[in-house]
Amino acid sequence: MPIPPPLLPGTLIDGRPATLGVLGGGQLGRMFVHAAQAMGYETAVLDPDPQSPAGRVSQHFIQADYRDGAGLAELARRAHAISTEFENVPADSLAQLAGTRPVAPAAAAVAIAQDRSAEKAHFARCAGAGGVAPAAHATITSEAELAAVPATLLPGILKTARLGYDGKGQARVATRAELAAAWQAMGRAPCVLEQRLALALECSVIVARGRDGQAVSLPVQRNLHRDGILAVTEVHEGNLPPALASQAQAATIKIANQLDYVGVLCVEYFVLEGGALVVNEMAPRPHNSGHYSLDACDVSQFELQVRTLAGLPLRAPRQHSPAIMLNLLGDLWFDAAGRPRTPPWDALLQLPGAHLHLYGKTEARRGRKMGHLTFTGASTEAVRASARQAAALLGMEAIG
Repeated sequence: MPIPPPLLPGTLIDGRPATLGVLGGGQLGRMFVHAAQAMGYETAVLDPDPQSPAGRVSQHFIQADYRDGAGLAELARRAHAISTEFENVPADSLAQLAGTRPVAPAAAAVAIAQDRSAEKAHFARCAGAGGVAPAAHATITSEAELAAVPATLLPGILKTARLGYDGKGQARVATRAELAAAWQAMGRAPCVLEQRLALALECSVIVARGRDGQAVSLPVQRNLHRDGILAVTEVHEGNLPPALASQAQAATIKIANQLDYVGVLCVEYFVLEGGALVVNEMAPRPHNSGHYSLDACDVSQFELQVRTLAGLPLRAPRQHSPAIMLNLLGDLWFDAAGRPRTPPWDALLQLPGAHLHLYGKTEARRGRKMGHLTFTGASTEAVRASARQAAALLGMEAIG
């Protein structure tokens, strides 16, 4: 099939401004909308929440369920090309939209990312072609498969095959009895049991791949998770051994190529204590760990999302400053006694290199991603000093 011509910003199509659409109105959609608007596009957002952060800043907002036929038809009427901001949007809705509009990423790729079993199978195929393998694992969908789990997978982590994120839908299990109990507690839903590994650290890679197969990568992010939620991302010289970073970038591009992927893709990896790389999971969208690119790179992950969706040329992002990003969860909006408070933004914004991004969410809840704070500077030491001061001001755990 021939590659369609690019959708150029600031042009009129059938008398209407070139418009990019997105399924999902959360913070990732909001930042996509800002990037698209900065480049001269209008935007359209579909989300069921009337207060969705992206919907509140978009030229067009369609309040509808992701499976609502009339809402999807309206999005296709408003937008000339459509993306998604989260992986759990119904893949069949993306397929429906693709009948009339360019959609990136494609429904087939999103469907794989929605199912851990399919995702692991794709990683294993890529590993067989010279990529990076996933952890040893087994799929559990029946009593027979539960009984057949190899003893080598225990202790392990049981994860629901679908709809798990930020540590949800997971349980650590050490024995067969704990495994059986955890599977029962998860409603006997299809699950994947992964062997528990001795981790040295975690990292992620964000790539953008265009319609023509060209792919570019952001620098590799070193990540720290707390309670299953990303807490800190560090991107600077020396955050990972260069050979390991190159291996992770090459493996991520291979994963995208094998999917014939178009769009922004994030793949998360484990680095074992012995230095080996293990692929964990992928997100068919921009990622929390890539938010630093808004302030530390000449092309952000959201501009890359716009470029891949519109068919514009890709160029490799250049990181111009070391960066450390702190994830701001709703817990910070409450004091030690549980009383609501406003975090000390005035003191934080006095710190050198501080960049505050709040997502426009109207209610703070514990564990909810409310924003992020990125520090950039001339040196890693200066950035780390500011990030440590910020963590102290916010009452967060210390940064190493």
